[in-house]
Amino acid sequence: MDHAVELNEVTHIYVTEQRASLVLSHISFTVKSGEFVSLIGPSGCGKTTLLSIIAGLIKPTEGRVKVAGVEIKRPTERIGYMLQQDYLFPWRTIWSNATIGLELLGKKTKEDKQYVEHLLEEMGLIHTKDYLPNQLSGGMRQRVALVRTMATKPDILLLDEPFSALDYQTKLQLEDLVVDTLRAHHKTAVLVTHDISEAIAMSDQIIVLEPNPGQIRKTFDIPEDIRSRLPLDAREHTGFQPLFRSIWTEFEAMERKGGSKG
Repeated sequence: MDHAVELNEVTHIYVTEQRASLVLSHISFTVKSGEFVSLIGPSGCGKTTLLSIIAGLIKPTEGRVKVAGVEIKRPTERIGYMLQQDYLFPWRTIWSNATIGLELLGKKTKEDKQYVEHLLEEMGLIHTKDYLPNQLSGGMRQRVALVRTMATKPDILLLDEPFSALDYQTKLQLEDLVVDTLRAHHKTAVLVTHDISEAIAMSDQIIVLEPNPGQIRKTFDIPEDIRSRLPLDAREHTGFQPLFRSIWTEFEAMERKGGSKG
């Protein structure tokens, strides 16, 4: 299977007038095409910085990032980025919000519009296409944000804690919907989350980062009989809790060294 994302010895230093801070140190990993990988770790381990580097929004101080074998030096249409907040424009309809990426890229062909309609249908949103964002719940707004992210047909989706602001029931429903949709469209995904259960339920692989500076502590491959299920069912598998405990043990070890859970 081809590598969709490759990180090779990525190191990043934030420099201010007062000091230089080493945020990431020698991060190397690969994400296979169609794979779902989660990055988890305590506060200060550089999860969001790492996602921004993969997106081409930040140039690493050292190291390289490749997408489909091509080094990333700036944002690319091949990568879609979904944030914690939906950032829908309140004066634009759901349809207009969902197609804004196509509009900016000059790609609003008949085929592109049909694809967005198909995504809205899959997300149970087609009846809301003429609504404004303030007429939708938080979970529905996040579904619109996912449609907007997927509308330009990126190969890779970067998800930065997209469910953290939602209530628990909505979060579980959206996890199932996102995983099912990404699998159906054969997308590759990298998720940043502080939620161990979410990472196990959604992922093929989990990369645990430790802080100060951010570096890979351990990698967990999710067993096939867990990752083949949708997230809600995965949580009920007998192997789920032992895996949670193994990852939690890594967090406890980091806390003893001076990190913090979260």
